[in-house]
Amino acid sequence: YSQYGEGIPFGEATPRAGNDSGGGQPGRILKCKGWETDPDAYTYFITQAAVWEKICDVIGKPEWKEHPDYATPPLRLPHLNEIFGAIEEWTMTKTKYEVMEICNPLDIPVGPILSMKELAEEPTLRETGTIVEVDHPERGPYLSVGCPVKLSDNDVVVERSPLLGEHSDEILGDVLGYSAEEIASLREAGAV
Repeated sequence: YSQYGEGIPFGEATPRAGNDSGGGQPGRILKCKGWETDPDAYTYFITQAAVWEKICDVIGKPEWKEHPDYATPPLRLPHLNEIFGAIEEWTMTKTKYEVMEICNPLDIPVGPILSMKELAEEPTLRETGTIVEVDHPERGPYLSVGCPVKLSDNDVVVERSPLLGEHSDEILGDVLGYSAEEIASLREAGAV
């Protein structure tokens, strides 16, 4: 099964976009307040056409709403470095959470770039089962990724990985059909 559709030519490859999203809605990772000393002080900011005027107001550039170079998304494309530079000047005066608190009520798509520690401590990820705690007999409890697909009538349990050889007897006996004596013989020979 093809991810691109059967019989549909792929066409030209989209060039890598560096820090840009490379998609239809330009987006970038931007520095936030404290970025000089905090490696996690970043946000992801998307400049959707539907909220362009709100973005201009939030970053203190209301004149851009009527500027001919910024009137439409295609006209803005050649100016993305300037646009994201101005947005970043604004985000650098706010923490990544302040950026989110200001932009989310306005439907401006932004999100904090989270560290592994922040992800692990995020309560909503635990509540939804996106991050789960798994108990292991040797290493103790640890965090793991839960089931990424959430269905209304599907409760997935994430289990620990098996210990080396933990299921050897089951596989040899139940799957491969070895008798208990044959398995014992394999153990004596050092094969298991």
